Amino acid sequence: MTATRPNIILILADDLGYGDIGAFGNPDVQTPALDALAGEGLVLTQHYSASAVCAPARAGLLTGRYPHRTGAIDTLEGRGLDRLALDERTLADALKAEGYSTGLIGKWHLGALDPTYHPNRRGFDTFVGFRGGWQDYYDWNLDVNGARRKADGRYLTDVFTDEAVDFIDQHRAEPFFLHVAYNAPHTPLQAPEEDIAPFRGTGRFHEAVSRLYGMVRRLDSGVGRILETLERHGLRENTLILFTSDNGPQFGSELGPGSLRRFNGHFSGQKGTAYEGGIRVPAIVRWPGGMEGGGRRLDGLVHFTDWLPTLLAAADGGKTSPLPLDGASVLPLLRGEHGQTNTVRFWQWNRYTPVGDCNAAMREGAWKLLHPAFGEAMQVSPEDLAMDRRLKYEPETVTDIERGPEPERTLPAARPAPLLFDLDNDPYEQNDLAAVYPERVRAMQAALARWFESVEADRRRHDHQETK
Repeated sequence: MTATRPNIILILADDLGYGDIGAFGNPDVQTPALDALAGEGLVLTQHYSASAVCAPARAGLLTGRYPHRTGAIDTLEGRGLDRLALDERTLADALKAEGYSTGLIGKWHLGALDPTYHPNRRGFDTFVGFRGGWQDYYDWNLDVNGARRKADGRYLTDVFTDEAVDFIDQHRAEPFFLHVAYNAPHTPLQAPEEDIAPFRGTGRFHEAVSRLYGMVRRLDSGVGRILETLERHGLRENTLILFTSDNGPQFGSELGPGSLRRFNGHFSGQKGTAYEGGIRVPAIVRWPGGMEGGGRRLDGLVHFTDWLPTLLAAADGGKTSPLPLDGASVLPLLRGEHGQTNTVRFWQWNRYTPVGDCNAAMREGAWKLLHPAFGEAMQVSPEDLAMDRRLKYEPETVTDIERGPEPERTLPAARPAPLLFDLDNDPYEQNDLAAVYPERVRAMQAALARWFESVEADRRRHDHQETK
Protein backbone atom coordinates (compact mmCIF):
# COMPACT_ATOMS: atom_id res chain seq x y z
CA MET A 1 0.00 0.00 0.00
CA THR A 2 1.18 3.49 -0.82
CA ALA A 3 2.93 5.74 1.67
CA THR A 4 2.16 8.86 -0.38
CA ARG A 5 -0.56 11.14 0.92
CA PRO A 6 -3.72 10.36 -1.04
CA ASN A 7 -5.86 12.72 -2.99
CA ILE A 8 -9.30 12.83 -1.39
CA ILE A 9 -12.59 13.18 -3.26
CA LEU A 10 -15.74 13.49 -1.17
CA ILE A 11 -18.84 13.17 -3.37
CA LEU A 12 -22.08 14.07 -1.63
CA ALA A 13 -25.49 13.58 -3.21
CA ASP A 14 -28.54 15.51 -2.01
CA ASP A 15 -31.63 13.64 -0.70
CA LEU A 16 -30.38 10.38 -2.25
CA GLY A 17 -31.87 7.49 -0.31
CA TYR A 18 -30.29 4.24 0.83
CA GLY A 19 -32.32 2.49 -1.85
CA ASP A 20 -31.49 4.81 -4.75
CA ILE A 21 -28.36 2.89 -5.84
CA GLY A 22 -28.36 -0.49 -7.51
CA ALA A 23 -25.60 -1.80 -5.24
CA PHE A 24 -27.86 -1.13 -2.24
CA GLY A 25 -30.61 -3.41 -3.46
CA ASN A 26 -32.63 -1.48 -6.04
CA PRO A 27 -32.83 -3.27 -9.42
CA ASP A 28 -34.90 -0.47 -10.98
CA VAL A 29 -32.36 2.38 -10.96
CA GLN A 30 -29.53 2.80 -13.46
CA THR A 31 -26.33 3.49 -11.53
CA PRO A 32 -23.54 1.56 -13.32
CA ALA A 33 -20.73 3.88 -12.18
CA LEU A 34 -21.71 3.74 -8.52
CA ASP A 35 -22.34 0.00 -8.71
CA ALA A 36 -18.85 -0.48 -10.16
CA LEU A 37 -17.38 1.76 -7.46
CA ALA A 38 -19.11 -0.40 -4.84
CA GLY A 39 -17.72 -3.54 -6.48
CA GLU A 40 -14.20 -2.14 -6.34
CA GLY A 41 -14.40 -0.58 -2.90
CA LEU A 42 -16.09 -0.94 0.47
CA VAL A 43 -19.84 -0.71 1.06
CA LEU A 44 -21.02 0.62 4.44
CA THR A 45 -24.37 -0.80 5.50
CA GLN A 46 -24.79 1.04 8.82
CA HIS A 47 -23.68 4.50 7.81
CA TYR A 48 -25.46 7.47 9.38
CA SER A 49 -25.80 11.12 8.54
CA ALA A 50 -25.42 13.69 11.29
CA SER A 51 -28.95 14.96 10.66
CA ALA A 52 -32.20 14.23 8.87
CA VAL A 53 -31.82 17.41 6.76
CA CYS A 54 -29.05 18.90 4.69
CA ALA A 55 -27.45 21.95 6.34
CA PRO A 56 -26.95 20.36 9.77
CA ALA A 57 -25.81 17.12 8.11
CA ARG A 58 -23.14 18.98 6.12
CA ALA A 59 -21.97 20.77 9.25
CA GLY A 60 -21.40 17.45 11.01
CA LEU A 61 -19.64 15.99 7.97
CA LEU A 62 -17.20 18.88 7.56
CA THR A 63 -16.41 19.50 11.25
CA GLY A 64 -16.53 16.11 12.99
CA ARG A 65 -18.95 17.65 15.51
CA TYR A 66 -22.67 17.32 16.15
CA PRO A 67 -24.53 19.99 14.14
CA HIS A 68 -26.01 21.80 17.16
CA ARG A 69 -22.49 22.55 18.40
CA THR A 70 -21.64 24.24 15.10
CA GLY A 71 -24.64 26.58 14.97
CA ALA A 72 -26.01 25.01 11.75
CA ILE A 73 -29.34 23.73 13.05
CA ASP A 74 -31.82 24.16 10.18
CA THR A 75 -32.09 24.68 6.42
CA LEU A 76 -33.52 28.22 6.59
CA GLU A 77 -30.65 30.28 5.17
CA GLY A 78 -32.86 33.36 5.09
CA ARG A 79 -32.71 33.34 8.89
CA GLY A 80 -29.07 32.30 9.07
CA LEU A 81 -29.93 29.03 10.75
CA ASP A 82 -27.69 27.20 8.26
CA ARG A 83 -24.58 29.17 9.23
CA LEU A 84 -21.48 27.28 10.29
CA ALA A 85 -20.09 29.24 13.25
CA LEU A 86 -16.94 31.15 12.42
CA ASP A 87 -14.77 29.46 15.05
CA GLU A 88 -15.47 26.00 13.60
CA ARG A 89 -12.65 24.38 11.63
CA THR A 90 -13.66 22.49 8.51
CA LEU A 91 -12.10 19.46 6.87
CA ALA A 92 -10.95 21.82 4.10
CA ASP A 93 -9.24 24.07 6.69
CA ALA A 94 -7.40 21.07 8.13
CA LEU A 95 -6.31 19.61 4.79
CA LYS A 96 -5.27 23.00 3.44
CA ALA A 97 -3.00 23.36 6.49
CA GLU A 98 -1.46 20.02 5.48
CA GLY A 99 -0.58 21.34 2.03
CA TYR A 100 -3.61 20.15 0.06
CA SER A 101 -5.22 22.19 -2.70
CA THR A 102 -8.89 22.36 -1.80
CA GLY A 103 -12.04 22.78 -3.87
CA LEU A 104 -15.79 22.72 -3.39
CA ILE A 105 -17.95 22.18 -6.45
CA GLY A 106 -21.71 22.33 -5.87
CA LYS A 107 -23.88 23.01 -2.85
CA TRP A 108 -22.56 24.73 0.29
CA HIS A 109 -25.61 25.50 2.50
CA LEU A 110 -23.55 26.51 5.52
CA GLY A 111 -24.00 30.26 5.18
CA ALA A 112 -25.85 31.69 2.19
CA LEU A 113 -25.54 35.35 3.12
CA ASP A 114 -22.60 37.45 4.38
CA PRO A 115 -19.15 36.99 2.81
CA THR A 116 -17.63 35.90 6.12
CA TYR A 117 -19.45 32.58 5.71
CA HIS A 118 -18.29 32.08 2.12
CA PRO A 119 -16.58 28.74 1.33
CA ASN A 120 -13.42 30.58 0.26
CA ARG A 121 -13.12 31.69 3.89
CA ARG A 122 -13.82 28.21 5.27
CA GLY A 123 -10.81 26.41 3.82
CA PHE A 124 -11.75 26.03 0.14
CA ASP A 125 -9.32 27.60 -2.33
CA THR A 126 -11.81 27.07 -5.15
CA PHE A 127 -15.60 27.34 -5.01
CA VAL A 128 -17.99 26.92 -7.92
CA GLY A 129 -21.55 26.40 -6.77
CA PHE A 130 -24.37 27.92 -4.78
CA ARG A 131 -24.49 28.82 -1.12
CA GLY A 132 -28.13 28.06 -0.27
CA GLY A 133 -30.27 24.96 -0.09
CA TRP A 134 -31.31 24.35 -3.70
CA GLN A 135 -31.17 25.66 -7.26
CA ASP A 136 -33.10 25.30 -10.47
CA TYR A 137 -31.23 22.86 -12.74
CA TYR A 138 -31.57 25.07 -15.82
CA ASP A 139 -32.25 28.59 -14.53
CA TRP A 140 -29.34 28.57 -12.09
CA ASN A 141 -27.29 31.27 -10.38
CA LEU A 142 -23.79 30.24 -9.35
CA ASP A 143 -21.05 31.76 -7.23
CA VAL A 144 -17.55 31.34 -8.68
CA ASN A 145 -15.10 32.40 -5.98
CA GLY A 146 -17.35 35.33 -5.15
CA ALA A 147 -18.32 36.31 -8.71
CA ARG A 148 -21.75 35.66 -10.22
CA ARG A 149 -22.29 33.20 -13.10
CA LYS A 150 -25.67 32.97 -14.80
CA ALA A 151 -27.18 29.93 -16.48
CA ASP A 152 -25.76 29.12 -19.93
CA GLY A 153 -28.17 26.39 -21.07
CA ARG A 154 -26.35 23.46 -19.48
CA TYR A 155 -27.94 21.10 -16.96
CA LEU A 156 -26.58 21.90 -13.51
CA THR A 157 -25.41 18.37 -12.66
CA ASP A 158 -23.31 18.46 -15.84
CA VAL A 159 -21.90 21.86 -14.89
CA PHE A 160 -20.71 20.48 -11.57
CA THR A 161 -19.18 17.42 -13.25
CA ASP A 162 -17.38 19.65 -15.77
CA GLU A 163 -15.97 21.77 -12.95
CA ALA A 164 -14.88 18.71 -10.96
CA VAL A 165 -13.05 17.32 -13.99
CA ASP A 166 -11.37 20.70 -14.54
CA PHE A 167 -10.26 20.82 -10.91
CA ILE A 168 -8.64 17.39 -11.16
CA ASP A 169 -6.97 18.35 -14.45
CA GLN A 170 -5.50 21.47 -12.84
CA HIS A 171 -4.33 19.88 -9.58
CA ARG A 172 -3.32 16.41 -10.70
CA ALA A 173 0.36 16.98 -9.84
CA GLU A 174 -0.25 17.90 -6.18
CA PRO A 175 -2.26 16.45 -3.31
CA PHE A 176 -5.83 17.74 -3.52
CA PHE A 177 -9.10 17.59 -1.62
CA LEU A 178 -12.14 17.90 -3.87
CA HIS A 179 -15.62 18.05 -2.37
CA VAL A 180 -18.21 17.49 -5.10
CA ALA A 181 -21.58 18.34 -3.57
CA TYR A 182 -24.16 17.52 -6.23
CA ASN A 183 -27.64 18.90 -5.56
CA ALA A 184 -29.26 15.94 -7.32
CA PRO A 185 -31.74 14.43 -6.77
CA HIS A 186 -33.10 17.28 -4.59
CA THR A 187 -36.12 19.06 -6.04
CA PRO A 188 -37.04 20.64 -8.43
CA LEU A 189 -37.52 17.42 -10.38
CA GLN A 190 -35.70 18.29 -13.59
CA ALA A 191 -33.56 16.08 -15.82
CA PRO A 192 -32.73 15.70 -19.51
CA GLU A 193 -35.43 13.75 -21.33
CA GLU A 194 -33.01 11.00 -22.36
CA ASP A 195 -32.46 10.22 -18.68
CA ILE A 196 -36.16 10.24 -17.76
CA ALA A 197 -37.33 8.16 -20.72
CA PRO A 198 -35.99 4.75 -19.58
CA PHE A 199 -38.12 4.97 -16.43
CA ARG A 200 -41.18 6.72 -17.80
CA GLY A 201 -41.35 4.21 -20.62
CA THR A 202 -41.83 1.25 -18.29
CA GLY A 203 -45.13 2.57 -16.94
CA ARG A 204 -44.10 1.24 -13.51
CA PHE A 205 -43.33 4.52 -11.76
CA HIS A 206 -45.12 7.73 -10.93
CA GLU A 207 -44.00 10.61 -13.11
CA ALA A 208 -42.18 12.18 -10.17
CA VAL A 209 -40.20 8.99 -9.48
CA SER A 210 -39.34 8.65 -13.19
CA ARG A 211 -37.93 12.16 -13.12
CA LEU A 212 -36.02 11.54 -9.92
CA TYR A 213 -34.51 8.29 -11.20
CA GLY A 214 -33.51 10.23 -14.32
CA MET A 215 -31.71 12.74 -12.10
CA VAL A 216 -29.91 9.90 -10.34
CA ARG A 217 -28.96 8.40 -13.71
CA ARG A 218 -27.36 11.70 -14.75
CA LEU A 219 -25.58 12.05 -11.40
CA ASP A 220 -24.19 8.53 -11.83
CA SER A 221 -22.82 9.39 -15.27
CA GLY A 222 -21.11 12.40 -13.68
CA VAL A 223 -19.48 10.16 -11.10
CA GLY A 224 -18.36 7.96 -13.97
CA ARG A 225 -16.67 10.92 -15.68
CA ILE A 226 -14.84 11.79 -12.46
CA LEU A 227 -13.60 8.21 -12.15
CA GLU A 228 -12.49 8.23 -15.81
CA THR A 229 -10.54 11.44 -15.18
CA LEU A 230 -8.65 9.81 -12.34
CA GLU A 231 -7.81 6.86 -14.61
CA ARG A 232 -6.64 9.19 -17.39
CA HIS A 233 -4.17 10.89 -15.06
CA GLY A 234 -2.98 7.70 -13.37
CA LEU A 235 -4.49 8.81 -10.03
CA ARG A 236 -6.75 5.85 -9.32
CA GLU A 237 -4.48 4.02 -6.88
CA ASN A 238 -3.70 6.99 -4.69
CA THR A 239 -7.10 8.67 -4.56
CA LEU A 240 -9.48 8.00 -1.69
CA ILE A 241 -13.07 8.41 -2.85
CA LEU A 242 -16.01 8.62 -0.45
CA PHE A 243 -19.49 8.70 -1.95
CA THR A 244 -22.51 9.30 0.28
CA SER A 245 -25.72 11.33 0.68
CA ASP A 246 -26.60 14.08 3.12
CA ASN A 247 -29.84 12.49 4.42
CA GLY A 248 -32.62 10.13 3.46
CA PRO A 249 -35.02 10.55 0.53
CA GLN A 250 -37.77 13.14 0.37
CA PHE A 251 -41.06 11.32 -0.20
CA GLY A 252 -43.53 14.10 0.55
CA SER A 253 -47.16 13.41 1.39
CA GLU A 254 -48.63 13.00 -2.09
CA LEU A 255 -49.90 9.61 -3.25
CA GLY A 256 -50.62 10.37 -6.91
CA PRO A 257 -48.36 11.27 -9.87
CA GLY A 258 -46.41 13.72 -7.68
CA SER A 259 -45.51 11.10 -5.11
CA LEU A 260 -41.82 10.34 -4.59
CA ARG A 261 -42.43 7.23 -2.51
CA ARG A 262 -40.11 4.49 -3.70
CA PHE A 263 -37.82 1.72 -2.55
CA ASN A 264 -35.61 2.80 0.36
CA GLY A 265 -34.21 -0.46 1.68
CA HIS A 266 -37.48 -1.12 3.54
CA PHE A 267 -36.53 1.43 6.22
CA SER A 268 -39.19 3.46 7.99
CA GLY A 269 -39.32 7.21 7.63
CA GLN A 270 -37.88 9.68 5.14
CA LYS A 271 -35.91 12.92 5.01
CA GLY A 272 -36.67 15.10 8.01
CA THR A 273 -37.40 12.21 10.39
CA ALA A 274 -35.17 10.49 12.93
CA TYR A 275 -36.35 7.08 11.76
CA GLU A 276 -33.74 4.99 9.94
CA GLY A 277 -35.07 6.07 6.55
CA GLY A 278 -34.22 9.68 7.35
CA ILE A 279 -30.72 9.24 8.76
CA ARG A 280 -29.23 5.95 7.46
CA VAL A 281 -27.58 6.77 4.13
CA PRO A 282 -25.53 4.89 1.54
CA ALA A 283 -21.74 5.10 1.61
CA ILE A 284 -19.05 3.70 -0.66
CA VAL A 285 -15.30 4.08 -0.06
CA ARG A 286 -12.57 3.23 -2.56
CA TRP A 287 -8.83 3.68 -2.02
CA PRO A 288 -6.91 1.02 -3.95
CA GLY A 289 -3.54 2.14 -2.61
CA GLY A 290 -4.64 2.34 0.99
CA MET A 291 -7.26 -0.31 1.75
CA GLU A 292 -8.64 -3.56 0.46
CA GLY A 293 -11.77 -3.24 -1.65
CA GLY A 294 -13.40 -5.84 -3.83
CA GLY A 295 -16.96 -5.08 -2.75
CA ARG A 296 -16.42 -5.85 0.93
CA ARG A 297 -19.35 -4.92 3.17
CA LEU A 298 -18.80 -3.23 6.51
CA ASP A 299 -21.65 -3.59 9.01
CA GLY A 300 -20.05 -1.51 11.78
CA LEU A 301 -21.74 1.78 12.67
CA VAL A 302 -20.06 4.79 11.04
CA HIS A 303 -21.33 8.35 11.53
CA PHE A 304 -20.78 11.55 9.54
CA THR A 305 -18.72 13.01 12.39
CA ASP A 306 -16.22 10.17 11.97
CA TRP A 307 -15.14 11.28 8.51
CA LEU A 308 -13.07 14.35 9.40
CA PRO A 309 -10.72 12.43 11.73
CA THR A 310 -10.73 9.42 9.37
CA LEU A 311 -9.81 11.37 6.26
CA LEU A 312 -7.17 13.33 8.13
CA ALA A 313 -5.69 10.08 9.41
CA ALA A 314 -5.56 8.82 5.81
CA ALA A 315 -3.77 12.03 4.83
CA ASP A 316 -1.38 11.60 7.77
CA GLY A 317 -2.60 14.95 8.98
CA GLY A 318 -1.83 16.75 12.19
CA LYS A 319 -4.16 18.19 14.81
CA THR A 320 -7.73 17.87 13.62
CA SER A 321 -9.45 20.79 15.32
CA PRO A 322 -9.04 23.25 18.19
CA LEU A 323 -12.50 22.12 19.31
CA PRO A 324 -13.44 18.71 20.79
CA LEU A 325 -14.62 16.23 18.17
CA ASP A 326 -17.64 13.96 18.46
CA GLY A 327 -16.29 11.58 15.81
CA ALA A 328 -13.23 9.34 15.77
CA SER A 329 -11.12 7.82 13.02
CA VAL A 330 -12.54 4.56 11.64
CA LEU A 331 -9.59 4.03 9.28
CA PRO A 332 -8.50 0.78 11.01
CA LEU A 333 -12.06 -0.52 10.71
CA LEU A 334 -12.21 0.40 7.02
CA ARG A 335 -8.95 -1.47 6.50
CA GLY A 336 -10.30 -4.53 8.25
CA GLU A 337 -7.60 -4.36 10.90
CA HIS A 338 -9.30 -4.03 14.26
CA GLY A 339 -11.39 -1.74 16.37
CA GLN A 340 -15.03 -0.85 16.80
CA THR A 341 -16.90 2.31 16.08
CA ASN A 342 -18.70 4.42 18.66
CA THR A 343 -22.14 2.85 18.89
CA VAL A 344 -23.64 5.63 21.05
CA ARG A 345 -24.98 8.32 18.74
CA PHE A 346 -27.59 11.09 18.86
CA TRP A 347 -29.83 12.99 16.43
CA GLN A 348 -32.34 15.83 16.78
CA TRP A 349 -33.94 18.26 14.36
CA ASN A 350 -36.95 20.56 14.14
CA ARG A 351 -37.63 23.99 12.68
CA TYR A 352 -36.21 27.12 14.32
CA THR A 353 -34.99 26.79 17.94
CA PRO A 354 -34.33 23.12 18.79
CA VAL A 355 -36.76 21.21 21.00
CA GLY A 356 -35.00 18.33 22.71
CA ASP A 357 -37.80 15.77 22.73
CA CYS A 358 -39.08 16.44 19.21
CA ASN A 359 -37.79 14.29 16.34
CA ALA A 360 -34.84 13.07 18.40
CA ALA A 361 -33.10 9.72 18.59
CA MET A 362 -30.33 7.89 20.41
CA ARG A 363 -28.53 4.76 19.29
CA GLU A 364 -26.76 2.61 21.88
CA GLY A 365 -25.52 -0.61 20.33
CA ALA A 366 -28.51 -2.38 18.84
CA TRP A 367 -30.97 -0.24 20.80
CA LYS A 368 -32.54 2.90 19.41
CA LEU A 369 -34.72 5.33 21.34
CA LEU A 370 -36.85 7.65 19.24
CA HIS A 371 -38.93 10.69 20.19
CA PRO A 372 -41.37 11.22 17.28
CA ALA A 373 -41.83 14.67 15.79
CA PHE A 374 -44.86 16.78 16.61
CA GLY A 375 -46.32 19.28 14.18
CA GLU A 376 -46.11 22.43 16.30
CA ALA A 377 -42.28 22.35 16.13
CA MET A 378 -42.05 21.39 12.45
CA GLN A 379 -43.86 24.30 10.75
CA VAL A 380 -42.22 27.06 8.71
CA SER A 381 -43.82 30.47 8.22
CA PRO A 382 -44.99 31.46 4.71
CA GLU A 383 -42.75 34.53 4.93
CA ASP A 384 -39.64 32.42 5.50
CA LEU A 385 -40.59 30.07 2.68
CA ALA A 386 -41.04 33.05 0.35
CA MET A 387 -37.62 34.42 1.32
CA ASP A 388 -36.11 31.01 0.64
CA ARG A 389 -37.49 31.09 -2.91
CA ARG A 390 -36.27 34.66 -3.50
CA LEU A 391 -32.76 33.59 -2.56
CA LYS A 392 -32.80 31.08 -5.44
CA TYR A 393 -34.43 33.08 -8.24
CA GLU A 394 -33.77 36.69 -7.20
CA PRO A 395 -30.63 36.53 -5.04
CA GLU A 396 -29.79 40.18 -5.66
CA THR A 397 -32.94 41.20 -3.75
CA VAL A 398 -31.75 39.66 -0.45
CA THR A 399 -28.76 41.26 1.27
CA ASP A 400 -29.11 40.12 4.88
CA ILE A 401 -30.78 37.46 6.98
CA GLU A 402 -34.13 38.05 8.68
CA ARG A 403 -33.24 39.25 12.17
CA GLY A 404 -36.73 39.54 13.61
CA PRO A 405 -38.18 37.15 16.19
CA GLU A 406 -39.02 33.60 15.19
CA PRO A 407 -42.65 32.88 14.33
CA GLU A 408 -44.74 32.33 17.44
CA ARG A 409 -45.56 28.74 18.28
CA THR A 410 -47.25 26.98 21.14
CA LEU A 411 -45.72 23.62 21.94
CA PRO A 412 -47.99 20.91 23.35
CA ALA A 413 -47.73 20.03 27.02
CA ALA A 414 -48.31 16.37 26.20
CA ARG A 415 -45.68 14.99 23.81
CA PRO A 416 -45.68 11.72 21.86
CA ALA A 417 -44.38 8.81 23.93
CA PRO A 418 -40.83 7.65 23.13
CA LEU A 419 -40.35 4.49 21.09
CA LEU A 420 -37.72 1.79 21.57
CA PHE A 421 -36.40 -0.50 18.84
CA ASP A 422 -33.95 -3.40 18.72
CA LEU A 423 -32.27 -2.74 15.37
CA ASP A 424 -30.44 -6.06 15.31
CA ASN A 425 -33.75 -7.90 15.16
CA ASP A 426 -35.97 -5.11 13.85
CA PRO A 427 -33.96 -2.87 11.47
CA TYR A 428 -37.15 -1.51 9.89
CA GLU A 429 -38.52 -0.19 13.23
CA GLN A 430 -41.80 -2.08 13.20
CA ASN A 431 -41.96 -3.28 16.82
CA ASP A 432 -41.95 -0.72 19.63
CA LEU A 433 -40.47 -2.32 22.78
CA ALA A 434 -40.80 0.69 25.11
CA ALA A 435 -43.42 -0.99 27.28
CA VAL A 436 -41.27 -4.13 27.57
CA TYR A 437 -38.08 -2.34 28.67
CA PRO A 438 -39.17 0.77 30.64
CA GLU A 439 -35.87 1.02 32.56
CA ARG A 440 -33.87 1.10 29.33
CA VAL A 441 -36.20 3.79 27.99
CA ARG A 442 -35.68 5.94 31.09
CA ALA A 443 -31.91 5.52 31.00
CA MET A 444 -31.69 6.40 27.32
CA GLN A 445 -34.05 9.35 27.72
CA ALA A 446 -31.78 10.71 30.45
CA ALA A 447 -28.67 10.23 28.27
CA LEU A 448 -30.37 11.92 25.32
CA ALA A 449 -31.40 14.86 27.51
CA ARG A 450 -27.81 15.26 28.81
CA TRP A 451 -26.46 15.21 25.27
CA PHE A 452 -29.01 17.76 24.12
CA GLU A 453 -28.12 20.15 26.92
CA SER A 454 -24.42 19.77 26.11
CA VAL A 455 -24.76 20.53 22.39
CA GLU A 456 -27.29 23.29 23.01
CA ALA A 457 -24.88 24.97 25.42
CA ASP A 458 -22.31 25.09 22.60
CA ARG A 459 -24.89 26.45 20.18
CA ARG A 460 -25.95 29.19 22.58
CA ARG A 461 -22.31 30.22 23.03
CA HIS A 462 -21.96 30.50 19.25
CA ASP A 463 -25.13 32.60 19.07
CA HIS A 464 -23.83 34.91 21.77
CA GLN A 465 -20.40 35.32 20.13
CA GLU A 466 -21.78 36.05 16.68
CA THR A 467 -24.38 38.61 17.77
CA LYS A 468 -22.05 40.69 19.92
